[in-house]
Amino acid sequence: MEQNMPAEPPHPAKDVTHHVGYVLKRAQAALRGAMDKVLREHGLTVPQYSTLELLALHPGMSNADLARATFVTRQSANVVLRGLQEAGLITRPATADHGRARPAHLTEEGQARLAAVQAAVYAIEQRMVEAIPPQRVAALLTDLDHIATALEE
Repeated sequence: MEQNMPAEPPHPAKDVTHHVGYVLKRAQAALRGAMDKVLREHGLTVPQYSTLELLALHPGMSNADLARATFVTRQSANVVLRGLQEAGLITRPATADHGRARPAHLTEEGQARLAAVQAAVYAIEQRMVEAIPPQRVAALLTDLDHIATALEE
């Protein structure tokens, strides 16, 4: 009878807390916690903030596009959009001109709320960037992109 042998780790590490996936998750959890804290002060959640940022860059995005870009399901994106609309931060037509897409746009209040919170969120990113040598930032972004691409394939 064969015994199950433990799998070899993909790289040398003292324990699981030194594996790439664990460290990435720890960084993501720290980022989410910091963002939750500052966004709460402005009455927003991370998905709501992300949606406002994306709509500022790409007005008229659909629910499906926003879901993909904010890493949530279409159903969750729809809940986020409804909440933003009820808060007066975005507008969407009551019905779709064609298909099912109802393009969303920031209102003046949405633009103001985004502007009010951006400095706090960007300060969090600044803290992250300052934690590593400046000459390594571009390589880190490239490496993280490669990791995401490898897992999406």
